[in-house]
Amino acid sequence: MKRFIGLDLGTTSLGVSITDKTNTIVSPLVLIKFKKEDYNTALKEVLDIIKEYNITDVVLGLPKNMDNSMGFAATRSINFKNMLEENNIAVHLEDERLTTVEAINIMKNNGVKKINKSGNTDILSAVLILESYIKRIENEGK
Repeated sequence: MKRFIGLDLGTTSLGVSITDKTNTIVSPLVLIKFKKEDYNTALKEVLDIIKEYNITDVVLGLPKNMDNSMGFAATRSINFKNMLEENNIAVHLEDERLTTVEAINIMKNNGVKKINKSGNTDILSAVLILESYIKRIENEGK
């Protein structure tokens, strides 16, 4: 059975979420910090996670602009996708527009005071990206 991790890639951090073994529950896993735009370090960490948890597929957030165009952030994600694929990893891009806003709203509604401390929004965004993908593929299978 496939098992997924979800990724929310930034310029200095990478939020990582993971499914349970039945792909029913998505949970936050870790925030990977790296030097600005040092995606080789991020890649190494992700490859270690893939090996440790027997991950078969990666769902990577694709931050499109609101008009559906691709900007710098989307290009960054596509480049990281290519890096993963060069390591024989199956990668699925998932539209992540407004996931950061949704993550902030979830935290505010749950009384979180220090919203962007410790990368909380990045990890929660990774959860939202992976949940969105899992729901979408379930709906397509119906």
